Amino acid sequence: MPEYGYFLATEEFGPAELVEQARMAEQAGFDCLWISDHFHPWNDAQGQSPFVWSVIGALSEAVSLPVETAVTCPTVRMHPAVVAQAAATSSVMTGGRFRLGIGSGEALNEHVLGTRWPPADVRLEMLEESVQVMRHLFTGEEVTHHGRHYTVENARLYTVPDEPVPIDISGFGPKATGLAARVGDGFITMSPDEELVTQYRKGGGGANLVSGGTKVCWGPDRDAAVRLVRRLWSSQLLPGEMAQILPTPSHFEQLEPLITEQMVGENTVCGDDVDEHVAELTAFADAGFDRVYVSQIGPDQRGFFDFYRTKVLPQLQQGPR
Repeated sequence: MPEYGYFLATEEFGPAELVEQARMAEQAGFDCLWISDHFHPWNDAQGQSPFVWSVIGALSEAVSLPVETAVTCPTVRMHPAVVAQAAATSSVMTGGRFRLGIGSGEALNEHVLGTRWPPADVRLEMLEESVQVMRHLFTGEEVTHHGRHYTVENARLYTVPDEPVPIDISGFGPKATGLAARVGDGFITMSPDEELVTQYRKGGGGANLVSGGTKVCWGPDRDAAVRLVRRLWSSQLLPGEMAQILPTPSHFEQLEPLITEQMVGENTVCGDDVDEHVAELTAFADAGFDRVYVSQIGPDQRGFFDFYRTKVLPQLQQGPR
């Protein structure tokens, strides 16, 4: 039976709100936390983008739940040596309860320093080399690395956890999933895709941790919830590679008319039907996931946590019916 976690959205909430949500998640019975890592929100309506590593420091003092970034891009905006230092410190502060979730990133966050945004195959190549750099640094030994994409000279992390930080790799297609299977300590994906899980496990991932996540919008008025999702998170329904290549929130806003309320209602759990919420998370369990994270869209966080504490998590924790 999977563990069920809460997904903290740094694009939609400020630092204090995220910490309070983490407290409510622990009180509601969630097992673990994901937290997104963004420089920009997807659109101005979301309105936030706190520095994730500062928030993780606060989480380490506020709750006892395991924490993972979902996901950090350690290739363009931040050098993998700097990400390694941030991750190692986060692991020390959480008592070893931190995992580093990484992915190949989006131009939305990574182009902000004026660096060229490379094509997908190059981004995956960079991601693989970044894993090599970070793993060497997690040993606490001095590292010098002259690779195709990164140079590290005489670098040593003095603050490191007792065990190396696990690195989970995000994948939405066969190439990234294959990379995760080869070099990751775990696999992350955002849909209950049993084929990707099978590819990961057979490709070398074995029994490593497989985690997935979804967004819902709990509320007593389903139509209002659908409208809220469309206003705040229509970006999650954009097809193809647009989410990876569009450079600014305003570009995502220009595409919002393409996403209708009907599309939102058909693809996002909205409202207060217990069975729909249970089915959304059970789909990940049925596909072989070990951890399943859910994020509540919108401001009614307390209502969501009360609903999940009393109605949803008890059914999920009973296992298959």
